[in-house]
Formats: sequence, structure tokens, C-alpha cells
Amino acid sequence: MVEDMRPREGRERWLSAAEPDLWQQVVDELGTAVTVIDPAGRVVALNPAAGRLMGRPAAAVYGQDLHDLCHRDPGGARVPREYCPLLQALAEGRSALGEDDRCLRGDGRLVPVSWSASPVTESGVLRGMVLLVVEAEAVHRVRQERAERAERVEQAERAARTSALEDLAERLTLVAEITDVLGQTLDVDEALARLSRLLVPRLADWAAVDLRIGSHQVHRVAVTGPEGRDARQEDWQSQLPEPATEPAPSPLVRVLNGGGPVVQGPADVDAAPDSPLAAVHSAFLRAVGAASVVTVPLGAGHPVTGALTLVRTDPARPFDSGDVDLTGDIGRRVGLVIDNARRFGRQREIAEAMQRNLLPPLPEHGRIQLAARYQPAPAGSQVGGDWYDAFTLRDGTLALVIGDVVGHDLAAAAGMAQVHGILRSLAWDRTGPTGAVVDRLDDALHAITNVTMATLVLARLEGPDAGPWTLHWTSAGHPPPLLLVPGGNALYLEAGQGLLLGAPFGGGDRPSAAHALPPGSTLLLYTDGLIEVPGSDLDTGLGRLRRHALALAHEPLEILCDELSARMSLGSTDDIALLALRLPAA
Repeated sequence: MVEDMRPREGRERWLSAAEPDLWQQVVDELGTAVTVIDPAGRVVALNPAAGRLMGRPAAAVYGQDLHDLCHRDPGGARVPREYCPLLQALAEGRSALGEDDRCLRGDGRLVPVSWSASPVTESGVLRGMVLLVVEAEAVHRVRQERAERAERVEQAERAARTSALEDLAERLTLVAEITDVLGQTLDVDEALARLSRLLVPRLADWAAVDLRIGSHQVHRVAVTGPEGRDARQEDWQSQLPEPATEPAPSPLVRVLNGGGPVVQGPADVDAAPDSPLAAVHSAFLRAVGAASVVTVPLGAGHPVTGALTLVRTDPARPFDSGDVDLTGDIGRRVGLVIDNARRFGRQREIAEAMQRNLLPPLPEHGRIQLAARYQPAPAGSQVGGDWYDAFTLRDGTLALVIGDVVGHDLAAAAGMAQVHGILRSLAWDRTGPTGAVVDRLDDALHAITNVTMATLVLARLEGPDAGPWTLHWTSAGHPPPLLLVPGGNALYLEAGQGLLLGAPFGGGDRPSAAHALPPGSTLLLYTDGLIEVPGSDLDTGLGRLRRHALALAHEPLEILCDELSARMSLGSTDDIALLALRLPAA
């Protein structure tokens, strides 16, 4: 039993959690060495197994510093105390493990050991540590026996596990592919077409997708079957009868009303329908020769987005529980994509309508011609905050603005409206440098708008109606204006460049620039969507714009804008604003 030479009151502190006799009986019967040390690392108790492991009588061990007594490095030298993980754990009052350690026995033999130590506390005060110590050889032997047993079990189950893993890998691959292709589009029809190509024939022989349209209508929007069979000719894609709201056993009705996945066998398929919707669905299942059917909800909310039905026609290959789980996961992902696409479409329509309504009509300014175009980003991309403006200032000169608010959708559209209105107010009655006007806008940006950053060009066209004319402008991090002059030349006005609006390191006087405009010249202000195409650099975009603009310079201004927008927007994923000015010929 545990040999303890301390006074009785010392033992009572250690054994307060249990009767001493019970403690001694439990520890004495352990084949594992148990040692107790006090907060100073001195041995205060050990069981017979610990005495045998250390090869020392209890009387010789009690009160000794356990580290100095036993702990040695591979060469038998004493390990420095500062490198001892047990002493570190004791000092910090935490548990610790030692997997590769050595104990010096009383006979001078080094014994490889592994140990586990846990702190002992009383009323929140650390009283010491309890150590369980085992010889590494015994640990190795136990581990080897376990490994041998595991290997025997592994050999017996390998074939079944390999088959299960292959099946799981196929399912995970299918889910990954579906997730990937659905994430590449926000168009519902395209998403469902891609989904059908993955589901049939890898998971099912037929697939049908029903979507809720509003609160009462259901449309079967996609039906896909084996190659060579056109589901459209069978007229299964159409508006379906309204699903009943009362409880009904029909699987499709239950799923559309918020129920979970439902599996049907041949008897279920042949059952009499209980509603007009169930009758249409049952006719479809019988027509395609369904032997096993699983129907799952699309999405995870309430009401659900719709239902996905998969059909197998081979009676020997019914849907199992794994197929149901997989189909349910696919249904949730498809529902999320459809919900996101619908929300994106609504938000995009609102943002685009807001932007178009906020873009002002162009003024009439003597014989000077003005034209502008706004082209939203293509479907699947975010609507941005691009805008143009042209207005007559208080002194009669013409102001031109092209800008781009950083951000997307409604936030960008709202920010564009704020910057647009403030800039008009600041520029209307000021005849000083354009850079000073934009500096004032930059100062006010964060104080009275929600815009974080924006780029723009502000320009003033000065000169009488018959000329000569001078363009004064400043650029806040925006692409440079392009000037087309008679004679077939084009140059970018790269002067007057300053920091974009909202830059945290801005400040100081923003530069302004001036350039004489020849009669008959054309000035183009544009946003970066006109010149930036994924996979191409900015210099390439500027070169393309210059070539196309020169080729169209002889065209009427409206045709130039139409053709330039069409040619330059190929491959663009951003919205585009274009403002063009043409001076009368001499």
C-alpha cells in the first residue's frame, strides 16, 4: 500500500476527498506507478508500483526532490531544472505529459518512461501534483498489441470500407462540382441547366425542379431525362396546380409546404393522388417509369423555394439513406443559389433604376454637342456607382463631370447621388481652379456622405460660342480624358492628376490643368469599366480605346458613343459611363 511517513494531519489534507483506507486500497491495487509531490517538488506519497519502478524503498524516496532524484537525460546526466516540463507544469499549476523521459533507478539503471501529471488543489490552493508513470517498454508493448488488433480488424473490413469511401468520394465530388457550377452564375435558368447536367445520369435517371412563384403558384421549370429524350416535348414543364395548404400525404405537396425529404417506392408511385398537384406529379412519375423517387425541399427557410425530385427507373437501384442525405444537401444549396439570384436581381433592378433616374439630362450649350451613355454591368456582376454630369455654371461656362463611387449596388448608387449633388453645389458659382472645388468636396466627403472613396474628373469649358475654347480640369485618381483632334490624332490629357477622393493620406492643394481645344475636336470622359477587362492590363485598355475612338472620330457624336460602348464593353464586368463633347468646326 501507499507508504506515507507524514503526521496524520498532513495525510488528512491529502485524503480529504476520500477515506484513507479507500484511497490506499485503490492506489495499492494499481499496476501503474503513482507518486505525489508537494508544491516544492518533494515526494510526499508513492504506491508500491512506484517504488518498484524507481528501485528504491519508500523511506529513501519520501521527502526527496523527485527531479533531482530521478530525472536524467539520455546520457544519465541530471537535467537542468529550468528544462524540466514537470517542474514547469508544477510552477504553473497545470497538467502535463512526458512521452520521452528517463528515470534513474536506485541500482543505477536508466529506465525510459512516460508520465502524466495533474495538479491537486484544495479551496483553490495548489497542494501539489499526482504523477502516473509507466515504463516506455510497457507502453510500446501495449501499443503494439493494439496496433496488431487494429490491423486484423482493418484487414477484415478493408474491402467494405474501400467501397464506402469510394462511394463517399463520388458523392463529395458531386456536391463539390454542383457547388462550383452553381457559384459561377446568378442566372436561375442557367443554374438549373447546369444542375441537371450533373444530376442526370450520375445520381438519377430523371430530375425535375419545381419553384414557388409568389405565395400560391408553382412552376415546373426544369425536367431532365436520359440523353435523347426531350422532356419539353412531353410538356412536363409548365405551371402546376396550386398546392393544397391542408395536410396531405402527397410527397410533393408535403415538401412544398415545408416538409422534409420523402422517398417513394413503386407502391407509393402507384397510389391514388390526393390533389390536383399530386395528380400531375404522379402522371409524370408513371410516364417516366419511376421505380424509386426522392423529393427534397429547395432551401432551408420557410416558405421553401421549391422542390427537387430525382427519379430512378431501375428497381434494383433504389435510393438509400445516403442518397437522401446527399439530395437534401444539394436541395439546400440549390435553394440558396436561387434565393440569392432572386434577391440579387431585385436589388440590381432597384440600383440600376436609381442610377438611371439620377443621371441628369444633358444641357443645351450653344453649338456645342453633348452625348452620354450609361451601361450597367452584365448579368451576374454587381451594379456600380458610375455617373456623368454636365451643367451650366453661374458664369455661363459648361461644367463636365465623370465619376465612380467605390462600392456596389444600392450603396454605390446612393453614394453617387450624394457626391453628384454636393459637387454641383460646390462648383456652380466658383470660377477658381477646378482643383480647389474638388478639394472642398474631399473635405466634406466623410462628414456629410457615406462614401468611403471615389474617383472623378471635373472640367470647365471656357470660351465664347464661336471659340477659341480652353479646357480646365482636375482628376481625382480617374482615368485621363481622351481628346480627338481633327487630322486623325488622339491624345490623353494626363495632367492635373491628384489623389482619389477619401484617400487617408490626402491633403494640400489638388493640381489643376488647362489645354486649348481646337475647333471640331471631340472630348471623351469615361469610367474604368470602358477600358478594364479581366485578364488585360490598363495600358492595353487605353490603347484599345484610342484605336476605336480614332476609327469612329468622323461619325456623328451619338453614333460614336453607341459604337464605342459596344466595341469596348466586350468582356467587361463593370458598369460604364461615357460623356462626349464635340466642338463646332472652324
